[in-house]
Amino acid sequence: MDVGVIGVGTMGRNHVRVYSELKSVAHLGICDVNAQAAEAIGKQHGATVYPTVGELLAHVDAVSVCVPTQHHAAVVRQVFFAKKHAFIEKPICATAAEARELMAVRPAGITIGVGHIERFNPIIAEIKKIVTKPLYVELKRHNPASARVTGSSVVEDLMIHDIDIIVNVFFPDPCHIHSVGNADLCSVLMECGGVPVALSASRKASKKIRMIYIEEEEFTVEGDFMSQEVTIYRKPGRYQFENERYVQENIIEKVMVNKVEPLKVELATFIDCAKKHAPFPVTPEQAIRNLEVSEQIRAGLSFGNQP
Repeated sequence: MDVGVIGVGTMGRNHVRVYSELKSVAHLGICDVNAQAAEAIGKQHGATVYPTVGELLAHVDAVSVCVPTQHHAAVVRQVFFAKKHAFIEKPICATAAEARELMAVRPAGITIGVGHIERFNPIIAEIKKIVTKPLYVELKRHNPASARVTGSSVVEDLMIHDIDIIVNVFFPDPCHIHSVGNADLCSVLMECGGVPVALSASRKASKKIRMIYIEEEEFTVEGDFMSQEVTIYRKPGRYQFENERYVQENIIEKVMVNKVEPLKVELATFIDCAKKHAPFPVTPEQAIRNLEVSEQIRAGLSFGNQP
């Protein structure tokens, strides 16, 4: 399949690299308003550089849209008009309303996927197999400040990954939401089917954290998105005091996780779905729901709906 990447910023460059490594991609084309950057990336990965989006679309079957979020709607409309398969990096659009308007004009017969990459992190599938009756769920996503982030709050920049996991993997029914924070720091307490769910995200941290923590009656599960490790802590077999010190013995299990590069799995899945004209696992409808929840959370922040 012939594939293109529109926008070769930080995320777009990763898409170009991964597509250049996939055997399922026959020809790779790229396009960016920064022609010099596009030429450099094209030379590095053997991709053809096209001067306009229109020319790129004339030579490919599918594209990744990796332009800044505020330009998603305009670029994706061009992709839809050309009736090409579309992979849209998260968030799908600047607002849920804009995304609904965009999806109203999507053509029939194409695959549309949205880049919520943690859905393809192998720890999620493993934890989903283990957890049956969660009593408490917590996800943390903390990051140092990044110069690449402009015009978005920490909610749609970082927290939206965990929102996707909560509302589309673990709790499909609506959740009650309370949020506090600002554009760079946010803490959320959700009630999902009677289960308390805590989310936190930060762009002010000195330590990078990507974790999920779930308690059940008989065990606790902890997962690290970066190391792709899952640990199960079973109930203590023995409680006691030794030398005025509380001691407990736990059974700790390390889950075998087949470690992969989530982006490579994600984009390979997109190509496979496009070839089969099949739905992508992260649908536009799910991505819109993620934005709707993000907007509810942002409404509770001290900056209101302004980043």
